[in-house]
Amino acid sequence: MEKETEKILEKIRLKRREKKISLLNLANDVGISHSHLYYIESKRVVPSVDVFIKIAKSLGIDFKEFFT
Repeated sequence: MEKETEKILEKIRLKRREKKISLLNLANDVGISHSHLYYIESKRVVPSVDVFIKIAKSLGIDFKEFFT
């Protein structure tokens, strides 16, 4: 996995924790299982673009923020 990809996935976890949203609540809001979100945050799985955008929306941020 590319370092840039790992950084983006790490930002998902950091933003979720910053906003004090549980893994389960975010996963339910996005429409994925909590284990799938766990794998995304632990850098084992790269989400599809659709899931990535849903995560950003659920966190209340512009998905572009993950790329800066």
